[in-house]
Amino acid sequence: MSLIVYGGAISPFVRKVRIMLAEKGVDYTLEQVSPFNPPPEFLAISPLKRIPVLRDTDVPEPNTLPDSSIICDYLEHKFPRPALYPADPFERAKALWYEEYADSAVASNVGTGLFFERIVKRMMRGQPDEGTVQKTLTEKLPPIFDHLEQEVGNKQFLAGGAFSIADISMGTMIVNFNHAGEEVDATRWPKFAAYIRGIHARPSFKALIEEESPLIKRFRAA
Repeated sequence: MSLIVYGGAISPFVRKVRIMLAEKGVDYTLEQVSPFNPPPEFLAISPLKRIPVLRDTDVPEPNTLPDSSIICDYLEHKFPRPALYPADPFERAKALWYEEYADSAVASNVGTGLFFERIVKRMMRGQPDEGTVQKTLTEKLPPIFDHLEQEVGNKQFLAGGAFSIADISMGTMIVNFNHAGEEVDATRWPKFAAYIRGIHARPSFKALIEEESPLIKRFRAA
């Protein structure tokens, strides 16, 4: 068996798949692909021109799947233990909702308004627009964090009483928030901040954060 993940290591969506694989103890190969300058052969397997894409060589060709949510669902069925989706139908649906919320509302603001400005632009030899960054930090993200503060409450995990795809999805987006030089304000959002600290303390998250940090620090200092 050989699994190949195509995509850039600092993408929150690539990290989402890698966390899933780490939590399940499944070996894989990461092949770096930039979404900004992908090779022609990658475009053939990613019709939306996005990362990640998974290749499963156990399956006859064509054996690739695009989109992090589709890939994670596939991995859950292929490697059902440990379970990373709640068994209860309602809690599973809640976990999928949190995944969607992370992949859309959180990702669009953290990614476009913050991480792209402070990290990706520097990688592309550009300069960040701090006006966009400050608008993201002061206007766009606070209502999202207010909502998540209420949703987390006193829970350790978002859905089903156990670590799941909901926590993987939310945690990976906040990694990029941290990479961009920000921390969840524990005075304003104490429950959400404590929840994120717990998720990021897991070995699967810690290993990837440590792997990515040297590259991020280089561009944050640029």
